Amino acid sequence: MSVILFGVLIVGTGIERLNELRVSKRNAAWAFARGGVESGRGHFPAMVALHTALLIGAFVEVVVLDRPFLPGLGWPMLVIALLCQAARIWILVSLGRQWNTRVIVVPGLERVRRGPYRYSWLPHPNYLIVVIEGIALPLVHTAWITAVVFTVLNAILLIGFRIPAEDRALKALSA
Repeated sequence: MSVILFGVLIVGTGIERLNELRVSKRNAAWAFARGGVESGRGHFPAMVALHTALLIGAFVEVVVLDRPFLPGLGWPMLVIALLCQAARIWILVSLGRQWNTRVIVVPGLERVRRGPYRYSWLPHPNYLIVVIEGIALPLVHTAWITAVVFTVLNAILLIGFRIPAEDRALKALSA
């Protein structure tokens, strides 16, 4: 895979993320109109910055450090990254209007129990997908520094802030 094709992959992923933000904004308006309550606002800018840095960092690392495309690593990582995109769509469809990039819950609504959310042993499937994608996407073109840095910072953000905020917020939903 050439650097140009890797750039196309990164830009395509960025466009997909911008579309997610558009859907999120629409879903947030829907939730707030029904009494939705937002939690964990403080960490959201850091999350946006980290996900933006993942895309920019992966491409810059490949270009500046002349990272090669290693077919034995790159093709499997591309398949995993694309499967992550399919899983993200499954998550968005499963959550419907309750999906958001922010932590917003409408008190009185039931928790979603369809799609990947039907498995009680996997309480946050979206974050699992984010973790996998944060490793796979940069490794498509051997951007291992970006993969490691994103993974560490994402773990801090998820474990220290996002998941606790979401768990607290989800307690407001009916079982």
